[in-house]
Amino acid sequence: MANDSFFDEPKEQSLVKARIVENYFWAWAKVIIAQIKSQKSKGRRVDEKIAYIDLFAGTGMYKDGSKSTPIKVLEKAISDPDIRNMLVTLFNDAKVDHIYSLQKAIDAITGIDDLKYKPEVTNFKIGEKNLEIFDVPTLFFLDPYSYKGLSLNLIYAVVKNWGCDCLFFFNYNRINMDLTNPIVEDDINDLFGKIRADIVRKKLKLIKSEDREFTIIEAICEALKEIGIKYVQPFRFKHEKFKRTSHHLIFVSKDKRGYQIIKDIMAKESSYQNQGVPSFEYNPATSRQLSLFESSTPLDDLEQMLIDEFAGQTITMKEIYLQHNVGRSFIDKNYKDALKNLESQGKITTEPPVNERRKNTFGDSVKVTFPPKQ
Repeated sequence: MANDSFFDEPKEQSLVKARIVENYFWAWAKVIIAQIKSQKSKGRRVDEKIAYIDLFAGTGMYKDGSKSTPIKVLEKAISDPDIRNMLVTLFNDAKVDHIYSLQKAIDAITGIDDLKYKPEVTNFKIGEKNLEIFDVPTLFFLDPYSYKGLSLNLIYAVVKNWGCDCLFFFNYNRINMDLTNPIVEDDINDLFGKIRADIVRKKLKLIKSEDREFTIIEAICEALKEIGIKYVQPFRFKHEKFKRTSHHLIFVSKDKRGYQIIKDIMAKESSYQNQGVPSFEYNPATSRQLSLFESSTPLDDLEQMLIDEFAGQTITMKEIYLQHNVGRSFIDKNYKDALKNLESQGKITTEPPVNERRKNTFGDSVKVTFPPKQ
């Protein structure tokens, strides 16, 4: 199921994916390092390390010489004194030739010897040996060529500890084809959990073909939440030549702050917005159709949701966002825009009111009073 042509050229999809991972790594590292320093300043003993682990690391370079994710992450680390003195890295791939190329690419990085901890490069197949995980805050990137080796147990294992987040490649196109293939039943069961996989298989027999993607993505998100991973955010990639989805990059975390950061990063990489609401999708097509995942008037919908769900309450903008955004495509800015619209229509009252705030602003601490249900 592996495909070496994956590394022939850095397709725009791969560049977008790499930017998301690279930018999240930087933001995540800064947050974790700040917390480690805070603990140390209080006299507490703390391990001054963070880690980045890529279990399907590939060759490190595309055939045209462009850098893939492992190299970009290491270059980011070298550029920052705190990160380069605290970062431990492990890069693995099951293919020996990939590991050889990756090691060569790593050795060629300018300043690679400035890292306090030399990158570790390993060669094993996921599932064939016990995974040794660093006992420090870790960002994991799981990008298998297909989906073999990816499982709920693996994802839970890598994010169960404090400071551990994960981004993984969900090969929707292949999984969609293989869900009803008995030859790979065990692999699909590992990914969804057997009970949920069986439920999805039954559902797929009863629904229209255009509803399959929503059903499958909803299933993997629910499966992750059932094992205790509260924060799940998919980002969809459309095929460059066809209108169908090729894959998703899915972020998982047990921490709300990481979830907020990744939503902002993915929002900026979205190909389009509708009423200012990001699509969480990379779509190379110049024209598009409204997908099953979105409304034609999402900001209008958000305004009505807030009126209904917070009826009779007085609550700050920040708390509205934190309570309501999980599992939805809305970002912080969308909530502020919706509340400003409601305020201008006289549907809510605020403290401080609009005439006592800076023009066109709606701060996190602004208190909003919603009318009671009619």
